[in-house]
Amino acid sequence: MANSSSITHFLLLPFPGTRQLQLLHFCLFLAIYLAALLGNGLIITTIAWDHHLHTPMYFFLLNLSFLDLGAISTTLPKSMSNSLRNSRDISYAGCTVQVFFFLLLIVGEYFLLTVMSYDRYVAICRPLHYETLLGSRVCLHLAAAAWASGALNALLHTANTFSLPLCHGNAVDQFFCEVPQILKLSCSTSYLRELWLIVFSVCLYCVCFVFIVVSYVQIFRAVLRIPSQQGHHKAFATCLPHLAVVSLFLSTAFFAYLKPPSVSSPSLDLLVAVVYSVVPPAVNPLIYSLRNQELKAALGQLITGCFQKQ
Repeated sequence: MANSSSITHFLLLPFPGTRQLQLLHFCLFLAIYLAALLGNGLIITTIAWDHHLHTPMYFFLLNLSFLDLGAISTTLPKSMSNSLRNSRDISYAGCTVQVFFFLLLIVGEYFLLTVMSYDRYVAICRPLHYETLLGSRVCLHLAAAAWASGALNALLHTANTFSLPLCHGNAVDQFFCEVPQILKLSCSTSYLRELWLIVFSVCLYCVCFVFIVVSYVQIFRAVLRIPSQQGHHKAFATCLPHLAVVSLFLSTAFFAYLKPPSVSSPSLDLLVAVVYSVVPPAVNPLIYSLRNQELKAALGQLITGCFQKQ
């Protein structure tokens, strides 16, 4: 029996099988990671380079790409390194830092997606008030609020989780340090304090989700009044994938943090964690770039300019 004061490292979930399967896991995660780096990196570079994209919508998209890059960089590199070295170790401090930054970035991303739905609502439903409601100062405040909310959430959950006495070993049944898996190692009823904090956070996320859904319902109602079929297609092609990714992220995250222990299994927990922690950062660039003509045009000009300079 170990307690938290004697734990110097944690053991992450091993990927069972032969050495070839471990290398396959490494290659799969590497491909996803490089795709996320490339997609989000191109969005950041293009928006920063083209002054025509210096608008509220692209400012929020720029922040989203930074959050996506940070979130996926917090979890995948350590998992890939362990697979390559045939290891499971992560230091106690490293686990703490991973939990903090993952929660900061993933929660900050969710709040930013809420802000982005409001931006689209104002742009489509109240276009005459767009400059007033979403001026540069307001945009800065909204983006800062998303980052700060993620940081506060991460600080509370990390402090609560790692203040608990841990006496059920140091094996974390996940490919990264995840709060629900660390709570399983606790031997004290004080873990209920963290559970209540999780329930409160879930209620807050539900309020944000309702806000997102209401915003898109208002957008769809406004778009359907427009006779242009092209306008309908553009709005639905942009909003529906966004709503689908938010729904997928929220449902799997809720399942990971609120599921009863009786339905828990290593393979199911792994699948759910991959869906809510890896898929959104990799998929968001596709949703916001391939379906955005302005961004695609600016990216084409950037690439053309780089080749011409060479």
